[in-house]
Formats: sequence, structure tokens, C-alpha cells
Amino acid sequence: MRRWKRRTVSGSPEAALGGPVARPKDAATLILIDRSRGDTRVLLGRRAAAHAFMPGLYVFPGGRRDAGDFRRPFASDLHPLVTEKLLASNRRPMTVRGARALALAAIRELAEETGLQFGGQQSSTGDTSGAAELASLRYVARAITPPGFPRRYDTRFFLTFTDEAGIDPSHIRDSRELLDLQWLDIGDISCLNMPDITKMVLGDVIELMKAGPSLGFGRAVPFYFLRRGLPVRHML
Repeated sequence: MRRWKRRTVSGSPEAALGGPVARPKDAATLILIDRSRGDTRVLLGRRAAAHAFMPGLYVFPGGRRDAGDFRRPFASDLHPLVTEKLLASNRRPMTVRGARALALAAIRELAEETGLQFGGQQSSTGDTSGAAELASLRYVARAITPPGFPRRYDTRFFLTFTDEAGIDPSHIRDSRELLDLQWLDIGDISCLNMPDITKMVLGDVIELMKAGPSLGFGRAVPFYFLRRGLPVRHML
């Protein structure tokens, strides 16, 4: 895998993605932060070895948005500034409903992969039939998988805190998707085998929390992609 380098550019990033490559599928990831013990911990798990995409690597819970995510109930909507950022700089039109479905996909994947559900309603089956609270979700990064991978995703990274989402951090459970789930000190995970993009987004989050631990909703969002074969970091 190429090493991403932080090179900030201006202009339309998606216009530079042309060429005969597979279209990335829309996906969403949830960075879950726990501060209940006085320190700051982040939830990571190891992808099963059988996965075609990033097998054996430690990642945040997440996955592809599916058709059912457009129909999932929600009790509170995304913050308007989050919706605004999700709608910005998309080559293919993004609707408000589509942006909301990305957030609902992240919450669904969290339940399926870790057993954690918003509002404290834990389920051993990962059932997400209850209405989700989206209001606490921040939008903190976006990344498009480079060409050459067996699968490619256009991933939006959301973030929330366990106390804001009503999540009991002790209720995590491994799944077929994610193994060895752990709450880890956010500043001390260099020993884990993680994808480069996971490391970079986590680095962005650490810097944001230094500037303001509450993480406001209207901050600029880094977007990682390739331009003419070179890794680029563009601010949305």
C-alpha cells in the first residue's frame, strides 16, 4: 500500500479522480471515543483474516452504506453543519437523505460489529430497529480507497462520544467482522497494525481534540484521495 502524504491542494478534488478505475462505493465509519474514566480512549477492532479488504488490520467499526439505511428510523437528525459538509464537494449529487443514510450506516455497522447501540439499548443480535439519535455525530474525515485494492470505498468518518450517544463502553463484543475489540488510549496505539488512512485520520482527531476537546460541528474536514497517482489531503 502506498504511504499517504499530507499534501494540501486547492481546486476540485473529485475532478482529478478520472480514469478507468472502479467507482468507489459509499461507506461510513464511526470513531467512538470514551472519556468516562477520565482519560480518552478509542474503540478499535481487528478485521477478520477472511476479509478481501484490509484483512488482519485494526480499524474503526464501519462498512458500506446499503439500501436499507435510507429507510432506517431516526429520533434526531444530523447537526445542520454536518449535513452541509456531507453535501459539499461531491462529483455525484448527494441528497440530504443520502447524507443521513451514511450516518445511519455507521450506527448500524457499529451495532453489527461491536454490539453497541445508541441510547444504551444493547442487543446480542445487533438489531438496530430502534430510532437512532444522530445529533451527536461529528463529521471528521473523508477518504477514497486508491485504485489497486480489490474493493474501493468513498468513506465518511463520523465521531461521537459514548456519554453523548448513551453507550455503555463495557458492552462490546467481538463479531465475525471485527475481532479483538479494545478500548485503547487514543495517544498510545502506535503498536497496532493499522491502515495508513486510519493512522492519519486518528492523528487528525487527536489534533482537533487538542484545539477543543468538545469537537465542534462546523470544522473543516480533511479529504484524502489520489491525484495523478499522488496522495493528497484536501480540506472540505
